[in-house]
Amino acid sequence: MKIETLQYYFLFIFILFPTTLLSQVPGETVQKAKDFLILLENNQFDEATNYFAPIVYNQLPASRLQQIWTQINSQAGKFEKLLRIRTETLKSWNVVFLTCKFERSLLDLKLVFTAEDQITGIFFVPPKPETEYQLPPYYKKDIYVETRVKVITGTYELPGILTIPRDKESFPLVIFVHGSGPNDHDESIGPNKPFKDLAIGLASLGIASLRYDKRTFVYKEQDDFITPEQETIEDARSAVNLALQTNGVSSVFILGHSLGAYLLPRIATGQKNLEGIIMMAGNARPLEDLILEQMDYLTSQGGINGEAQQKMEEIRKQIDQVKDKTLTEDTMRENLPLGIPASYWLYLRKYDPVKTMKKLKLPVFLLQGERDYQVTMKDYEIWQKALSGKKHVSLKSYRKLNHLFMEGEGKSVPEEYNKPSHIPFYVIQDIAEWIEKQ
Repeated sequence: MKIETLQYYFLFIFILFPTTLLSQVPGETVQKAKDFLILLENNQFDEATNYFAPIVYNQLPASRLQQIWTQINSQAGKFEKLLRIRTETLKSWNVVFLTCKFERSLLDLKLVFTAEDQITGIFFVPPKPETEYQLPPYYKKDIYVETRVKVITGTYELPGILTIPRDKESFPLVIFVHGSGPNDHDESIGPNKPFKDLAIGLASLGIASLRYDKRTFVYKEQDDFITPEQETIEDARSAVNLALQTNGVSSVFILGHSLGAYLLPRIATGQKNLEGIIMMAGNARPLEDLILEQMDYLTSQGGINGEAQQKMEEIRKQIDQVKDKTLTEDTMRENLPLGIPASYWLYLRKYDPVKTMKKLKLPVFLLQGERDYQVTMKDYEIWQKALSGKKHVSLKSYRKLNHLFMEGEGKSVPEEYNKPSHIPFYVIQDIAEWIEKQ
């Protein structure tokens, strides 16, 4: 389930399959996928649901499918054309990826078909990058050792990677907490891997790190992670316990990005063995306010027409529902932003990151990209004002950096995330120097 910053445009609907590649997808299935896209383009949602397997048909009515398509068009712009098609087979399931060009972004419409040629899974996901990730310029051979580990919370096991500087008996360790969406351990976005950049850069400066797959990435088939506790907080605290048991670790820090930074004050509350927290693009304002602001920004980039204005009004009504005092856990998802359940919004209603942060005595380093349109300088200024005069708090903004902390010029747009880049070494040096001071 995609939430918060809309950075990847993930919308989790339904899926049940393992990951074993087999034979070629039949041409008839590919044609059905193309026909389904045409129906979406022509707003024929009742007809489109006829392609669904019964279990999806019952969970995803035409009204909800229309809402999803409306949200995608609000975020990515109007659909323009189909660029390319690729396929995969997973045991008895056939998967078709339709790479779609929207006004402001490229997205894959990922459709999973049963053996009976019925759709059992529908996703909008970032397209497979045409350029693979390249190691950053600050990579140095043989400076670190990587070990596969597992972050365990109850019955949930999340694969992770422990990166330790070579030939050091004692070292600080940083745990990375993801932004929104079902992120892998590298927080991969197109050809970019921000967490891998951080791990490599910090290792070159003698600092270890722990990164792990997010629960919603590993357990894609489950749609019951209904609060931030289940989605993010519990596993971050489990990662702290794992780090404390790792040989050679002299101190433990947590670095949160985006949603991870927003929740970091709550994650750190009651954690007595932390030496400090690092917030990268952490919002101070309510999540629903950011969603509306992002929608306004993205819509303005393509010009506001009558259709776009209507879509914005629908989203405003959904956000009003989130803020309404009558909101209960029984409120239907389709009446709420991005289809996020009411339980999630009710949890956040009781959470104020600024007030929670003020109660912490831990050292804090807050970083912000000045070109970030997802978590903006408005949030940074709120943090500045709220935390001014606190000697244990450091803040720094970077003129050229976007939400991924990668360089660019002018206004930031979603297309940037599909261009190969790296977190600049000067950002990593700033983090390392702050850690060394603690």
